[in-house]
Amino acid sequence: NIHIPPKYPMFKLSKFVHKTATTYSPKFFFTSKVCNNLQEAVSGVKSGNTVLFGGFGLCGIPENLIQGVLDSGATDLTCVSNNAGVDGFGLGILMSQRRIKRMIASYVGENAEFERQYLSGELEVELVPQGTLAEKIRSGGAGIPAYYTPTGFGTLVQEGGFPIKFKQGTNEPEILSKPKATAVYNGRNYVLEDTIFGDVAFVKAWKADTRGNLVYRKTTRNFNQDMATAAKHV
Repeated sequence: NIHIPPKYPMFKLSKFVHKTATTYSPKFFFTSKVCNNLQEAVSGVKSGNTVLFGGFGLCGIPENLIQGVLDSGATDLTCVSNNAGVDGFGLGILMSQRRIKRMIASYVGENAEFERQYLSGELEVELVPQGTLAEKIRSGGAGIPAYYTPTGFGTLVQEGGFPIKFKQGTNEPEILSKPKATAVYNGRNYVLEDTIFGDVAFVKAWKADTRGNLVYRKTTRNFNQDMATAAKHV
């Protein structure tokens, strides 16, 4: 039952409902974000884009969309993910076809092709502490350009010098990470970290409605929830 206080007579309520219905067309309320096919879902990805992929290890990764990106032909991608997949699955299929130019991740220990490309100078790599990576993405989605964290102070993360890319055929670095700004708050040292906001983000959910509201199942929520806010197109 709906109780309408005396100060809101029915004729005023009727005028409000009429105004709302005429101001916002049915299209406003019922626009669907459902794509008709896989090709349409990945059509926003262009060569050279920064693309975020949800998941933790192989849990909750958008494997079908990764296949769609491969089929799209996009190349020179900067990929942001918790890890780099494994040989033949997940981001590993993009890696094997040389579609990834730079990988930003926190764990990459289960992909032999990743290791080969990095050490041979074919792949650029930024290794980021896992909590820092999560906050880079969350803050980027919240519109925050940078933030301070104590993680990594006094290491290569802060001091720079980590080999992002080697010269092909040698063990000589071609691109080194740069030093990061620091500050002291309440007697503790902090590192200034730039946040991440991509061109496209692909996530995996358990359920979704036509307006794009998502429900994640158990631990598959992981990085997906934050990545769903941290790109121009999701």
